Amino acid sequence: MADMTILVVDDEPGVRSSVKGVLEDEGFKVFTAGSGEECLEQLTKLKPDVVLLDVLMPSGIDGIETLRRIKEMGSDVAVIMISGHGNIDMAVEAMELGALDFIEKPLSIDRMLIRLSQALEKKKIQEEYWLLKKEMDERYQMVGESRVMRELVSKIQQVAPTSSTVLIVGKNGTGKELVARAIHRNSRRSKQSFIQVNCAAIPDDLIESELFGHEKGAFTGAIASVKGKFEQADGGTIFLDEIGDMSLRTQSKVLRVLEEKDFTRIGGRDIIQVDVRVIAATNKDLNVEVQQERFREDLFYRLNVIPIHVPSLRERPEDIPLLAAHFTSRFCRENGKREKKISQEAMELLQTYKWPGNVRELKNLIERLVIMVPSNNIKASDLPDSLMEDCISTSSMKLREARNEFERRFIFQALQRNDWNITETANQLGIERTNLHRKMRQHDINREDARDDSFSI
Repeated sequence: MADMTILVVDDEPGVRSSVKGVLEDEGFKVFTAGSGEECLEQLTKLKPDVVLLDVLMPSGIDGIETLRRIKEMGSDVAVIMISGHGNIDMAVEAMELGALDFIEKPLSIDRMLIRLSQALEKKKIQEEYWLLKKEMDERYQMVGESRVMRELVSKIQQVAPTSSTVLIVGKNGTGKELVARAIHRNSRRSKQSFIQVNCAAIPDDLIESELFGHEKGAFTGAIASVKGKFEQADGGTIFLDEIGDMSLRTQSKVLRVLEEKDFTRIGGRDIIQVDVRVIAATNKDLNVEVQQERFREDLFYRLNVIPIHVPSLRERPEDIPLLAAHFTSRFCRENGKREKKISQEAMELLQTYKWPGNVRELKNLIERLVIMVPSNNIKASDLPDSLMEDCISTSSMKLREARNEFERRFIFQALQRNDWNITETANQLGIERTNLHRKMRQHDINREDARDDSFSI
């Protein structure tokens, strides 16, 4: 705590001086202010970690108004209110305005230091929470400026403020979870829980307990009562991912919760009421599943109040450069790598590829390239052979691009086989040495590529 800066605000010079002395003896860096106005002026200059703020200051604005203005400034400084004439109403008002604590005069040194320590710890926890939230928001950020993505974002903005049930459909890896989280984040329930359930990953004999909970002794191994996901999501949002894989028996119970907004735990008798917004997602065509009697028709209509289709990556190739740059920056930062760039030729190939695994496949590939390519420039030759073969066979790729890439790889392989002996390689390829040198310059091939393995074949 010794590196913390504290601003003491009190209209009594004696109080300011004594508190300053005590805190400096404890190793804190301490500044003082004699009024609310001076506090606000000092705040922007000093940027303290904690403000000890007197409530009643006869001249100028009082402590409560000063606190209100501190929060209006958007400052995240921790504020502890101090007062010789405190009352419950005043303390409640201060806490509602964002004060971390409220202590009374005369100030006990030990008590003040304990409260200060608690306030700093609380501030640290808050900062860690907001940092984690920022990281989570970035991790689940939707990236794209294509027409289909703008339409998707517009629909999310329309749907989010409502309480309607949403059914998200799209192929694997398209980002259905991102859409669900965006809906929750922009809803009136955003400060409440977002609970995710992967219906395909939970065995049929466990999913009811997972969703609705169970009472102690309900079955072998039930050594304690456990809340289910619906109960955990009360007041918030539950995301039922891959709902097309849910058993018919469980579907009927989910339908009841949607209609009645209540349920009982397994082995229990009490009816538990919940207020939960349901968002479901699937990569299956539920119309077909209904026709083949693998999905309840009534549940389908109950879920399909607002359908949202998430486009595949091949439907929005213009977003690939943005996504690739986003993932490259993120994985460089997470892995302690210097910022890497993707060459224009490599980016054109990424936009040509069909991406059967959608955004998830692109993300995984970028992570691999960031980690495995030593160079800060990711070239076309660093891309996997399978991707190259797919691009070469794609009619949208220009013949010249395909030929150049094939020739580059062919020459590089020959040089490696001959341990970079130019004469032997030229003879093997049936060309002159000067011609081989020219093609090496043309395709930016050099022995450094072989050393750092940045020219993967």
